[in-house]
Amino acid sequence: MTEEKKENKNVSVFARSKISLESDPLEEIFALNLGDFISEHLISDELIQKISRTNVDKSDCLKKQLKELISIYSIDNTLKILGFSSKDDYVIYNSIAKTIKQMLEIDACHIFLSKENAMGLDTTKNDLILVGSSLNFNNDIYEAEIGYNFNDESYVSKAFIKSKTVEVKDCSNDPDFKSVLLLNEDKVEYYLAVPMYNNMEKVGVIVVENYSHKKLSKEFIELLSITARLFATSMSLEKMTEETGNLIVQENITISQLQNCRAELTALIGDLSSEQQCFVENLAKAVDAKSNFKNNYSHEVADLARELSTELGLNEKTKDLIYYAALLRNIGKITLPEELFNKKEKLSKEDWEKLQNHPNVGVSILMSINFLSEVVPYINYHKERWDGKGEPEGLKGYSIPLGSRIIALADAYSALISERTYRKALSNEDAIKIIQSESGSKWDPELVKVLIELKSK
Repeated sequence: MTEEKKENKNVSVFARSKISLESDPLEEIFALNLGDFISEHLISDELIQKISRTNVDKSDCLKKQLKELISIYSIDNTLKILGFSSKDDYVIYNSIAKTIKQMLEIDACHIFLSKENAMGLDTTKNDLILVGSSLNFNNDIYEAEIGYNFNDESYVSKAFIKSKTVEVKDCSNDPDFKSVLLLNEDKVEYYLAVPMYNNMEKVGVIVVENYSHKKLSKEFIELLSITARLFATSMSLEKMTEETGNLIVQENITISQLQNCRAELTALIGDLSSEQQCFVENLAKAVDAKSNFKNNYSHEVADLARELSTELGLNEKTKDLIYYAALLRNIGKITLPEELFNKKEKLSKEDWEKLQNHPNVGVSILMSINFLSEVVPYINYHKERWDGKGEPEGLKGYSIPLGSRIIALADAYSALISERTYRKALSNEDAIKIIQSESGSKWDPELVKVLIELKSK
């Protein structure tokens, strides 16, 4: 292996693709827009070589690149939330609405799509169609044809048209709030309509409701907003991959058309990757807010986990996965009652069981989000102990995934140097002493050595 190849082997996939492209700025843009770690695991070295290989036939080269991208971002690798042809397909939106209801601890959630995005339901007269709800309907939810027109004076229509979130804090005293009885909206006091849109199009609106005056926190509103944008961009990407597939089989397609298609497709991929990353960041903030941790606690744990990973010489992709797993290690807490974290008195046995089992809840949520599936093992086993006395399976020593061991140690150290309701923050020296005393029982001894070296610099 040449020195150049040795050097390039330790560079991330996207950096390698950039190194290999010398003279074509469009090719460089293509490579740079492929995304970050969330999509990187889907891209092989073979694809990188194909991207960088000079091809006499520019049109053929462009078509090959587009085919590869379509393959990568097929429905097998992304959220399938578009292109349904029957009412039965839309059950996924009921699941999404129920998940949002559980995560945000609200009373109801409803999802509306524009007619052009609600294929199979687009025979109604409404411009915005109810496609999913957290409510349990006795009859077919779609038979009622619940929805709105753009010229309605409804908050759903306003949110969609203006691409702006609408919040109503007291529906009973708001003359403009028009309730839909089939959605139990005569009970609603707090109402939030969040538009699903991106830079290319508007696709729908997510509505959340409370039957009391309980408002959503800023962290939860931000999380819902990025969730809405994430779904919108996923939909646009699904559409674009289908359109690209139809385009590249046309005989008289021009290079300019192919280049424009590639630019739009890679821009969407870049947007999706950014929004996925933003989703994870906001999910971590929401967990911290609910747990009454300081606002950047999860990020501190994740940063330390990344530092430990760097000291160990792990590759970029693995470091990224560990970082995001550390951010989301307590995701299960977002589904637990907020009162549980506000208790000053001693927790009951039932309370402790809820807390101890929270990783399992979090893993279930993550497994339903395709692009986060690789972080699941790290989160699932971060409560294991080196001596085999941990949860959930009593794994011991090196049988515990390395990422889980790193996250567990980073979490423990960060907790010790953070202030809690029952004690003051410990100094670095005192925290290290406690960590050392538990080395070989709770923590990986080799990782403890790395942490001590890192904190003594």
